[in-house]
Amino acid sequence: MALMITDECINCDVCEPECPNNAIYQGVNIYEINPQLCTECVGHFDKPQCQEVCPVDCIPLHPNTQSLKKILCSNIINCRKTK
Repeated sequence: MALMITDECINCDVCEPECPNNAIYQGVNIYEINPQLCTECVGHFDKPQCQEVCPVDCIPLHPNTQSLKKILCSNIINCRKTK
């Protein structure tokens, strides 16, 4: 349930101020995302804002995490089945 910034990052600075959770920070070479803080903007926006503003499309879902939206939707479906 987190995004990541790949090496294609051009350090354009547009993603950092868009994050409602302050999960994006300047790393050694490129911007990085703290997976403990990233919520994919769930609860704030319909789509992750960093992905929306990134000019080089370098912010995919982190491969070691599950999408929070998928988890929430799965929980809703499971709750409905048990009623």
